[in-house]
Amino acid sequence: MKKNISILGSTGSVGRNTLEIIENFPESFQVWGLAAHKNIDLLEKQIKKFKPRIASLSDPALAGQLKERCRGYDVEILSGEAGAVRVATIPEVDLVVSAMVGAAGLIPTFAAISHGKDIALANKETLVTAGEIITHEARRKDVRIVPVDSEHSAILQAMQGHDPSTVKCLILTASGGPFKNHSLSELQNVTLEEALQHPTWNMGQKITIDSATLMNKGLEVIEARWLFDIPLSRIKIVIHPQSIVHSMVEYIDGSIIAQLGIPDMKIPISYALAYPERLPLNLPSLELTKLGNLSFQEPDFDRFPCLRYAYQAGEEGGSLPIVVNASNEVAVEFFLKRKIRFMDIQTTIGRVMEEHTPRKVSAIEEVLEIDQWARRAAEKVINHER
Repeated sequence: MKKNISILGSTGSVGRNTLEIIENFPESFQVWGLAAHKNIDLLEKQIKKFKPRIASLSDPALAGQLKERCRGYDVEILSGEAGAVRVATIPEVDLVVSAMVGAAGLIPTFAAISHGKDIALANKETLVTAGEIITHEARRKDVRIVPVDSEHSAILQAMQGHDPSTVKCLILTASGGPFKNHSLSELQNVTLEEALQHPTWNMGQKITIDSATLMNKGLEVIEARWLFDIPLSRIKIVIHPQSIVHSMVEYIDGSIIAQLGIPDMKIPISYALAYPERLPLNLPSLELTKLGNLSFQEPDFDRFPCLRYAYQAGEEGGSLPIVVNASNEVAVEFFLKRKIRFMDIQTTIGRVMEEHTPRKVSAIEEVLEIDQWARRAAEKVINHER
């Protein structure tokens, strides 16, 4: 039977790759809903090609333009958060691909889970900011959350057939980003263009900057804690510049099982779409004899303090991960607009963390309230420093 799919973030990197896979396997998947931010031109093309029943843009004015462009197509055009929620909760949909950037993906993803939809999760911020709430709701609704990130997909694959109680630790690999060999003094002067030059992956701007600060890996640690129910003390990071070993699981007998593959997001996306089956992708094989060396090294928490902030937030729990995520999103946005320097990102996060008094969080409304406080606090820190 075909899986009916909705995609939150259809015009982003994960969304585009997802649609390419769906196009190649029309007997297995059908698109029912698409939600995007502001890329009206690409969403229009996706609507006309994949013919979803519902589509949504975040901007109401753009949604109005899209309605005019799509006259004659049997598609309902919506806008805003409510539109994304509709896309995520279409009754006929079996699986929602959650690939919106940042905390914006939280509400529609939670709505999808509450409506009993399985989730292919690329939006790590959902579990970073509301991990306990989300996982509780998923258990209540008997919903499966399958990770799309290559690292978490690798861990999921390495755990297949094994008793979770035999897991000693999870080992997340990180490329180290473009600045893995930079000194602290060199990091002071890096440019936006340099930060956007990721050595192995082609991703959106926000996640590329997060990879340069290593915040992305810190957020992945928190995400892994909720996905696999493993305490942070048993989740490790190693720098692996070749991006061939996507992550590993160490078991209590000392065995380590790793998942290897070429750095192509279609592999973990296809696994999440077809889970627990696999799709025959037409991708190059990993030629082991041509790899040369695979190297691993400890991450440097002094040069990349965002890792330390993320671990601290994950250990503290409650409201602190929300604060770290929100202040990071604001700081990265300012950096992308060339209004602050690269190192100001981590400074902003640290200052907002210092201003916050952590507390327990038990409802989505509280998550949103703390998120907004942290965004205002981050802007205040940035404007005070400028």
